[in-house]
Amino acid sequence: MIPTDVHVGRLHIGDWFNDVVTWIQDNLGPLVDVIMHVGTWLNDTLVDGFTWVPPLIMAIVLGLIGWAASTWKLAIGAVVGMLVIQTMTNWGGSPQQYLWTHAMQTLALVIISTVVALILAIPLGILAARSEPVGQVLRPVLDFMQTLPVFVYLVPAVMIFDIGVVPGIAATVIFSMPPGVRLTQLGIRQVDKEMVEAGRAFGSPSGKILTGIQMPLAMPTIMAGVNQVIMLALSMVVVAGMVGAGGLGADVYAGLTQFQPQLAFESGLAVVILAMYLDRVTAGLGSRSAVARAEKATSR
Repeated sequence: MIPTDVHVGRLHIGDWFNDVVTWIQDNLGPLVDVIMHVGTWLNDTLVDGFTWVPPLIMAIVLGLIGWAASTWKLAIGAVVGMLVIQTMTNWGGSPQQYLWTHAMQTLALVIISTVVALILAIPLGILAARSEPVGQVLRPVLDFMQTLPVFVYLVPAVMIFDIGVVPGIAATVIFSMPPGVRLTQLGIRQVDKEMVEAGRAFGSPSGKILTGIQMPLAMPTIMAGVNQVIMLALSMVVVAGMVGAGGLGADVYAGLTQFQPQLAFESGLAVVILAMYLDRVTAGLGSRSAVARAEKATSR
């Protein structure tokens, strides 16, 4: 017989986490305020810059960036895609308002979140690649970050930063970091050890070996990580629209809650266009590295 009166003690993990968030609110208020002001200023400045440029000119600029990163086909596709976004009315606002402004808000959020995530992820990946203990510690942490449901990130972000664009950026940065760390670590560890030993034999210091040998040879893998960070940031930015981050995520959420399928579909289509554009641009940049070109040349 299995006893039915056996009780397992409860771990108050949620209470501990709540204590951590409360401690941050009570003791790191000035730092939180600085992050709020800087994040808001960066976002507003970038959005103002994007929306200041006439939409047609902006579409052409994005097309030229696509051409520089990849091919003329991407340039044409980018211009057509951006023009499609411009022609879709924002049904959640005034009849004269278009999704273009919201698409630029989403693009700004993705750029800021990606840059911050990469500033944190790439050094961590380098450290994990060069130190086995650090890699072992980071592995379960990254697993936890990648498997935690996306909505869970929004709760502490809102509690610490309140409603607005900054909690959306904070949650997006945390959610999108893991592939940047993992692929940076993988890329550096895949570098031929004989190349590293050759650099050491010629008396190159550790920092020079990193910047002159390991990073260039690992660049295709690192760029794949950048691509994944951007894709995850874009997906999280849409979810962050639920907490006041604005952009296309707010339109998708409004279309869902207000039962407006036309708004939800058009804003979702705009997200897809942005995702395809950013994916092709980063993939194109990755293929332009010296190592990628050499591998492509040898495979012919």
